[in-house]
Amino acid sequence: MLQEERIIDLEIRLARQDDLLDTLNTQMYQQQKKIDELEKLCTALAGRLREVAVAANQRQAGPIDERPPHY
Repeated sequence: MLQEERIIDLEIRLARQDDLLDTLNTQMYQQQKKIDELEKLCTALAGRLREVAVAANQRQAGPIDERPPHY
């Protein structure tokens, strides 16, 4: 019986490890999806920030180049 109990114990351990591995794989997949989403968001925000900076620079450059109204 001792041998059979050891085999059962090993099978239980293996089943738990398989379950843990599946859980970890699922979590890693979800984390990678979230990382991908955040990278896309950061890229979009960086692009938008550049657009806003360029627009702000253009607005500031406009009045400097214009003649004052009293001319």
